[in-house]
Amino acid sequence: MKFVLSIMLLISTSAWAQKGEVVAQVGKETITAEEFTKKFNEVKSQTMNPPTRDQFLEDLVRFEVGVQEAYKRGLDKDPIVIDRFRQEMYKALLEKDIGPRIQKIQVSDKEMQAWYKNNPELRTSHILIEYKPGATAAQIAEAKKRATEILSEVNKSKRPFEELVKLYSDDALSKQAGGDVGWQSRVTLVPSYYEAIANMKVGEVKGLIETQFGFHIVKLTGRRSYENANKRQIRAAVFDEKRRQIFNDYFDKLKKSYSIKENKSAIK
Repeated sequence: MKFVLSIMLLISTSAWAQKGEVVAQVGKETITAEEFTKKFNEVKSQTMNPPTRDQFLEDLVRFEVGVQEAYKRGLDKDPIVIDRFRQEMYKALLEKDIGPRIQKIQVSDKEMQAWYKNNPELRTSHILIEYKPGATAAQIAEAKKRATEILSEVNKSKRPFEELVKLYSDDALSKQAGGDVGWQSRVTLVPSYYEAIANMKVGEVKGLIETQFGFHIVKLTGRRSYENANKRQIRAAVFDEKRRQIFNDYFDKLKKSYSIKENKSAIK
């Protein structure tokens, strides 16, 4: 129904009726003019094509009927419903307690430069010797054996790396471009891949680097200066770090009020 989702919002109204006047009653629950107006006005402010008052009243009535029917059927005791309620409670707590602090986060150019110094954008070409998701230990060992042999060949060969990519790589997408995967950053690359290339020199070849895709033999082909880097991505990364710090500080403090026991050996 076109307007059903809108009534899930906390919505608002105009003074077309007296505050205490009842505009509808569903079972034992009433909808007052004040409630209707508040919700109706908020929907109007958020919707390009808002409903008429009659349509919106029908939506409110249907919503109340649906909620009462759900209680009648005991859905408030359904594990899925309970889990969703818990999630909404969790989100509401965070919005109330740390939402305002997150909204005040500011990122300076100095902070962006400091972050970028340790997290530059890098360009690489690679040869991938893949193993499929769910591969057995034997299959992974076989892929590693093949990758080791190819790395040995790459180190001895006088042929351009790009030619060797076309001979050996399993990455069909980058293979046609000589293995080039373009400019990437810490936030766009698999962590183990980025960490392995972060301190390489341009032109250096390194292997084996293992990711969930397989084993990589990598050549660093570029290191981008801050002036030419993706500033929007850098700003977002710094913002995320600040937001994560607020989140961590909040729970480090809150957890002190609770008795918590963990058995991490059970998840190994």
